Amino acid sequence: MTEIQDVRGTAFIVAEFRAWENAAPHPLFVDPVVPIFLDARTRAAAERMVAGFPPGEWAVHLRTRYLDDHLDLQLTKGCRQVVILGSGLDTRGVRKAAPGVVYFEIDDKDIIDFKKARLKRAGFEAPIVFIAGNYVTDGLMGMLEANGFDRDAPSYVIWEGNTMYLTKPAVLGVLQALRRHVGRCAISMDYMSEEIIAGRTGDPRTSRFVEHFAEMGAPWRFGVDDLGALAGEAGMAVVDNAKLADLHHAYRPGRPLEGAFLDNYSICTLEPA
Repeated sequence: MTEIQDVRGTAFIVAEFRAWENAAPHPLFVDPVVPIFLDARTRAAAERMVAGFPPGEWAVHLRTRYLDDHLDLQLTKGCRQVVILGSGLDTRGVRKAAPGVVYFEIDDKDIIDFKKARLKRAGFEAPIVFIAGNYVTDGLMGMLEANGFDRDAPSYVIWEGNTMYLTKPAVLGVLQALRRHVGRCAISMDYMSEEIIAGRTGDPRTSRFVEHFAEMGAPWRFGVDDLGALAGEAGMAVVDNAKLADLHHAYRPGRPLEGAFLDNYSICTLEPA
């Protein structure tokens, strides 16, 4: 049985946060699959990460709900392929399985092997094509097409919890590749503000939360203050864009914000211009 020793990795932290939403009185989503990846060690690691800083957990809940809603929309519009970049322990290939729809998940071999083993052990079957590799350095389109991706089929790309770890050239490279090579494509991605990356929010708790990721060996490097300009460089158009603070008010009315984090964290959907 494949196991991951370092449960402090971001994939496990994010998965724990998703699992916690299952217990909410009125959950924004339900993920019955994610507990198969977790144990007491992952819970302890997640609790340490978010101790005293609830927005770190809330952000995962909010972006999960947004992406679930937009995936549902794309499926109703005829999407036949869903690509999940840096998929980690994403469960949409199981939770959102649909007739005639293929999911392509790309991540490092260790996490892919772990995930496949846990899904098999739990008896979950879904139309998921797992691709081990680095979509930035190994050539995204080559990786996809070598595994049966049809560039002419309507497709939706979920790029969750990735852009902040990359650089602007890497982010542009991915967007431009999709723009040039996939005929009908929408992409949803989350991103941080430049103030978050530079530690200029004026909120010490937000700055400390960012520092935690650097201490884990996963520093945040890239922020966006002008999404329209970035999309324009990639030949994309902004279809939808929202701060997580606004989603927080919409999804959880009456719950006050804490700190500057959710005001500096956004999620959007782009399509070819």
